[in-house]
Amino acid sequence: MVLMTMIARVTDGLPLAATVQDDEQSGRSTLEYQNQAKMLFRKLSLQSPPQCTLETGPYLFHYLIEKEVCYLVLCERSFSKRLAFSYLEDIAQEFYSQYGKKVSTVTRPYIFIEFDTYIQKARKTFTDARVRRNLSSLNTELQDVQRIMVQNIDDVLQRGVVLSELDSKAQNLSMLSQKYKKDAAYLNMKSLYVKTAAGAIVFLVLIMYFWIL
Repeated sequence: MVLMTMIARVTDGLPLAATVQDDEQSGRSTLEYQNQAKMLFRKLSLQSPPQCTLETGPYLFHYLIEKEVCYLVLCERSFSKRLAFSYLEDIAQEFYSQYGKKVSTVTRPYIFIEFDTYIQKARKTFTDARVRRNLSSLNTELQDVQRIMVQNIDDVLQRGVVLSELDSKAQNLSMLSQKYKKDAAYLNMKSLYVKTAAGAIVFLVLIMYFWIL
């Protein structure tokens, strides 16, 4: 289930649009998570990972950054991660088509609040059981979300972890992995060369031995 959707400008964290769906069955309010989202927006930068998942209590935040705008959704953990990011992509495309040229000039928060109409429509579409089944079957048309970074919201908000640093660490690990593979390949080739050379020397010694005899 999609509980909350918020859109903000990355450069300064200014909220641009939002819609909230409280969990009426359990009486849980999303106010706490709205505050977390606003704090997260203030920590984001253009160097932050363009896609990320953040664990927060029983829920997950998923966000997508495109063209200096952050699209964030709060979902239950059981909601498909793949569908969550497809939902964000859908919203991002529509939001940019309507307000893309105005984003950098606005100064008041929630100035595009009328976009809530489209968000509600998209939310219903992506949470409909039949639509979920259909979208889940279109694996080739949906992005691969397996490698999207997963962090805990407390690590980002309370412990001061900078998302751009997380992205940098992930890139460094990838570079080290590639270097290890190259070093391993070089050592294997060197070992093979040494073995081949040793075999050739033994072969020459045997030839000389029999020639002398």
